[in-house]
Order: sequence, then structure tokens, then C-alpha cells
Amino acid sequence: MEKRNHSEVTEFILSGLTDRPELQVPLFGVFLVIYGITLVGNGGMILLIMIDPRLQTPMYFFLSNLSFCDLCLSSIISPKMLLNFLAERKSISYTACAVQLYLFVSFADVECLLLAVMAYDRYVAICNPLLYTVTMSRQLCKQLVAGVYAVGVVDSVIHTFFTLQLSFCSSNSISHFFCDIPQLLVLSCSDIHINEIVMFAFIGCIVVSSFVIVLLSYVYIISTILRIRSAKDRRKAFSTCSFHLITVVLFYGIQLFMYLRPTSSYSMDTDKVASVFYTVVIPMLNPLIYSLRNTEVKDALRRAMNKLLNNS
Repeated sequence: MEKRNHSEVTEFILSGLTDRPELQVPLFGVFLVIYGITLVGNGGMILLIMIDPRLQTPMYFFLSNLSFCDLCLSSIISPKMLLNFLAERKSISYTACAVQLYLFVSFADVECLLLAVMAYDRYVAICNPLLYTVTMSRQLCKQLVAGVYAVGVVDSVIHTFFTLQLSFCSSNSISHFFCDIPQLLVLSCSDIHINEIVMFAFIGCIVVSSFVIVLLSYVYIISTILRIRSAKDRRKAFSTCSFHLITVVLFYGIQLFMYLRPTSSYSMDTDKVASVFYTVVIPMLNPLIYSLRNTEVKDALRRAMNKLLNNS
């Protein structure tokens, strides 16, 4: 077959989650509901934190940024996925694929790093409570978030640049529901060793370093909690970080599974399921995890609803 340069590829065909016609409409309904919950949950969390003075703390500042990141991450993937459930031809243009890849990597990195920053915030709050206000100043919080976004943008530019240098000779069909690095590497007929090295080096550095920060933070947090004599105080201290811990386990577990393995071990069906979790399901679950058993968030929501009803 005649080889062609990547510049001649004008579009890719996304295989989607499944090729079974009878499942397209039911899956459209399910994921439409999930996306709706994601928009309402994360948007509501951001608005609630903005309008309630009692939530103007470092923890909720980081949580509002996490909600914004989840909102963007889901919106990068879900609309196109929903459209393809109903479309006969599930295509995406070369340019749109590149943009989707760039935005996805950016916000995936931001979420990964934000979870590490939130773990450090919980470490300071529990292990050094008397210095918490001084240590986690408003200026430092803004600098940490700005640094997280800067790293995400730079890392995404590097990955997108190297991915766009690939040639696609035999097929333009991506066995996935969005444009991601591993699937494009499998599809390429170019030498992908440099791309694999870049992927393992940068994603590995970000994911592993963030995971180490989270792990060390929770080692100190658990050690401090176990030294608290009062069982009531221990439960209270642990409850302040239990929501974050659930999110961490879900996100980092899937990230480590997805990217830190050679392309020869990729299983498309397994990757699709894993991808659905961290691009669609986790962004929906995060606001629920942080609100259902969080007394401060529930009280803030109650105050907002009462204020709204009294003004109407």
C-alpha cells in the first residue's frame, strides 16, 4: 500500500464505545444523563463556593478549580461522543482531533496535579493546624493553581507536537471514542519510540511525582490522626480528607494503568472502559463525593436555597 504523510490525513474515524447498532440510542441516553449531572454538579459546586463566604478557604478554592477542570474535561469528550452515538459516520477532522488531544492532555494534567496540591493542603491542615492559615495563604494558593495550569499547558504542547509528527499510512480509523495518545501511536506507521519515551517521561513524571506527593502526605496525615487520643476527633480529622482520598484512588489508579505500560500491551476494549471512567464518570462523581457527606457543603447549599426562596 502506498504510504502517505500525516499531512494528507484530513479526518479520522472514531469507532466509539461499541459498534452494535441496538446499543447506540440507549448509550446516548445514559451518557446524556451523566453529562447533565456533570454540568449541574460541577457548575453548582463552583457557584456555591463563589457565593458562600464560609467556603472561602484554601480547600474549597482548590475544589472549585477541580470542579472547573472536571467540567472542561468532560466537555472536551462528551459532546462529540454523544453526537457519534447518533451519527452514521463517526468522523472527526484532523484539526479537531489535534485540538481535542491538546485540551484533553492539558486538563488531565491539571487534575492530576491539583489532586497532589489538595493532598498537601490536607497535610498542612491536619499535621500543622496552627500554621495552616499562614502557610496556605491566598497568594500561595493562587501561585500553586497557576503553576498547575502552566505545567498542564506546556506538557500538552510537547505531547501534541510529537504526536502530530506521526504518519498514518494504512488506516485512519481510531479504535476509541476520542483522540488520545496511545491510540494514535498504535495507528501510526512511523517509528514511535521517541513518542513512547516522551509519553513515559512526561506523563510518568507528572503522574508518579503527583502520586508520591499524595502518598507521602497521607502517610503523615494517617500517622497524625492515629496519635489523636479522642475517637471523635480522629473521625472528624479523617472525614476532612476521606472525600479527597476516594477521588485520588479512582483517578491515579486508572491513570497509572492507562499510560505507564508499553503500546504492545494495549487492549482497546479495556482502554475504552478505563477511559470512560476518568473522562466521563469521575468528573460526574467528584462533586457528588465532595457534597453528599460533606456537612459544610450541604449547609452552604441549604443557606443558598433558603436565601433564594426568601428572595422569590
